[in-house]
Amino acid sequence: MSVKITTNEIRYIALFEKITGAMVKDCIIDDAQNKITFIVKNGEMGLAIGKNGTTIGKMQKSVDKSVEIFEHSDIPGEFIKNMLSPSKIKSLEIKTNDKGDKIATVEVDSKDKRLAIGKNGQNIQRVRQFAKRQHNISSIIIK
Repeated sequence: MSVKITTNEIRYIALFEKITGAMVKDCIIDDAQNKITFIVKNGEMGLAIGKNGTTIGKMQKSVDKSVEIFEHSDIPGEFIKNMLSPSKIKSLEIKTNDKGDKIATVEVDSKDKRLAIGKNGQNIQRVRQFAKRQHNISSIIIK
């Protein structure tokens, strides 16, 4: 599945890669939350954050927005776990329904449920967007 990236996202990706040295797999700009979320290549999370968060701090100052980073995984379940971190995942199951849609059901520790969903559902919405773009997962259900 190919990901369509906007011109603005391309600019932010180029800047992020220049500042951090980490390879970006995907990016979503959320103007309503004044936030940019990047998915970095597996194993490059430390490079993206930098020692004591200095690299990510430079990026945030450069774009004057909040910057969020998650690590990519070619394994859909691992990818969703990375996106829902630091929520404690009890179980995760991905099934294909009769229509051929992939649906992920995630059981989260009860005390972490609010963290996984986020204020007004913003966290889970972002996870759904990236899961759709990266692994063609149609829906994510939090239990």
